[in-house]
Amino acid sequence: MGAVDNETLKRWRDLDAIVVLNALADHIKPDRTFRPTASHLSSRWNVHAAGRDWELLCTGPKFWDTRAECGGGGAVDLVMHLHRLTFKAAVSLLKEKGL
Repeated sequence: MGAVDNETLKRWRDLDAIVVLNALADHIKPDRTFRPTASHLSSRWNVHAAGRDWELLCTGPKFWDTRAECGGGGAVDLVMHLHRLTFKAAVSLLKEKGL
């Protein structure tokens, strides 16, 4: 795998979490009963990825795993979290998926 340029890293950092989920998850479903309290832009998603089920709050590029009580921001962080990958492996997967 070659180096990743700063422009690509910035694009991945700003990429909406739901776009990443659509590309990488086996199944995603919005929780239509969710009513955000902090930001009206937040949404809750039931996700099946990497053989596991997740409940994620998403606001733009940021995500929060409600069960593990941790989160992050950007496509690389989300891929690393869901697939339990290293930075290099997450970058490879994002490239493979054309993101």
